[in-house]
Amino acid sequence: MKVRYDRNEDILLMETSEDKIDYAEEAGSVIVHYSKERKPVLLEIQDASEFLSQMQQLKTNSQAGLSVEVEI
Repeated sequence: MKVRYDRNEDILLMETSEDKIDYAEEAGSVIVHYSKERKPVLLEIQDASEFLSQMQQLKTNSQAGLSVEVEI
């Protein structure tokens, strides 16, 4: 897996495969790019700094035994 962060665009890219991208589906600030075989190829998280901040808060709260829900 390759992970890249574009600071100028605030986008986190996680490449899970080297397959060719055929189409993408968007859900909020997350875009998943798929191959023809419906295999995830690239996960694109827009507003990544906010997403990562929420994930850090989730980790902190879960370590403290608190239940937390994060909306992406």
